[in-house]
Amino acid sequence: MGGYTQKDLFLAIDQGGHASRAFIFNGEGELVAKAEHTLETFRPRNNFVEHDARQLLASIRNSIRDAISQVENPQDLVSAGLATQRSNIVCWDKETGEALSPVISWQDTRGHEQLEDLKPSAVEIHMKTGLFLSAHYGASKFRWCLDNIPEVQAALEKDRLCLGPMSSFLVWHLTRERPFVSDPVSASRTQLWNISHNNWDAELLDLFGVPRSLLPDCVSNRYIFGSMELDGGSIPLVLVTGDQSAAIFAHGKLDPETAYINIGTGAFLSRPTGSSYVTGRRLLSSIAYQHDDERQYVLEGTVNGAGSAIDWAEEAFEISRIWDKLPGWLKKVKKPPLFINGISGLAAPYWKPDFESEFISEGDVKDKLVAVVESIIFLINTNLIESSKHVPAPTQILVTGGLSRLDGLCQRLADLTQLQVHRPDETEATARGTGYLLAIMPDSWRKKEKRKTFKPGTDRGIALRFRAWEENMLKRMRAK
Repeated sequence: MGGYTQKDLFLAIDQGGHASRAFIFNGEGELVAKAEHTLETFRPRNNFVEHDARQLLASIRNSIRDAISQVENPQDLVSAGLATQRSNIVCWDKETGEALSPVISWQDTRGHEQLEDLKPSAVEIHMKTGLFLSAHYGASKFRWCLDNIPEVQAALEKDRLCLGPMSSFLVWHLTRERPFVSDPVSASRTQLWNISHNNWDAELLDLFGVPRSLLPDCVSNRYIFGSMELDGGSIPLVLVTGDQSAAIFAHGKLDPETAYINIGTGAFLSRPTGSSYVTGRRLLSSIAYQHDDERQYVLEGTVNGAGSAIDWAEEAFEISRIWDKLPGWLKKVKKPPLFINGISGLAAPYWKPDFESEFISEGDVKDKLVAVVESIIFLINTNLIESSKHVPAPTQILVTGGLSRLDGLCQRLADLTQLQVHRPDETEATARGTGYLLAIMPDSWRKKEKRKTFKPGTDRGIALRFRAWEENMLKRMRAK
């Protein structure tokens, strides 16, 4: 569709919670280079989750440099795309570009107390934004910065303050032109963007107390954002989107009969709804991609405690080399205990920001780690069941992301849902989806894909454990 050849190269930048990575694909969808630089996460106080803005920018630039150094002809780079964590935000100085706040992570809920007074408007907020009232999104984070960071307050007084999704901050720094713009996917995760009007919403801005003048202009995901300087040349940045929104395009055009599940720090279920958005009573309505007036939407379920729950268990049980041990434990442990997974707060379909995690019944460390993995599957299945109340049930599951490399997780997901689970050999979905969109969705990319299929088994033990887990969850929800 894009008419590109094997010689043409595309740079896909994936800025994630643990690392910044740069990938280079050729015009036929083959990965020809990649590089990665890790990123620290700071948790200075309860509910605070941050990254250092300078370190984050350096990790991106170093990854780009290292990836480009691996290709013989950098001049063949056609364009670049950037995919980021959608709900991260930054405050910065519009003249110097200096970050006036940390990069505040989507996992951060420091602004949750400010939302108490807004609960009477929760239904209206959901209808306008497709999101539920939550401190995981940007609005309460912006308000917290305006109220609590002296440097932000000083910049506001001098008319030098910019507030924006992290992607806007990165675009400002990575391009020569320094535009102050936001793509719709990132803007939508601030909870200040109207999914019907495709722009900032004046009533929401007033409700959260965020001035429109401090926010970037909204543009399409595909847009000429500016020129990225490279050694000996430059490359146009023509795509900016969210990590989960890019991931669902990793393996071709969206299929409404497929449930797309990307499992990283969090787990994200996406059900495509075409050019119209569907409102789910307990799920998110999200824009997945916009090019000019063409838009694609998904109904989305989110699980906060996926990879972050594994990280929590690794620290809680003081386990070394956990990823080497998990595959064997998943094969060996057949009847794990139940784990009530409230890591990073409960997202869809429960929406409880403060929820205590707990093991139901005893077991040794390996049993408990398998219980944590199963809790991720149970939360995903709960979202899958909820989504089927609003759109037709899927006929298959396509799973990507770091945790999908666990065969035991994929097989248990197939056993519980009684659906075939397909895992592409290349599980770096965000980068590949970014490359696919950069190349203008060529049909040839999917034809070369290899995948492993997990077929539903006959052991219904996991279904029994899911029902017991669900009963425990409902008891705790009622107790709350």
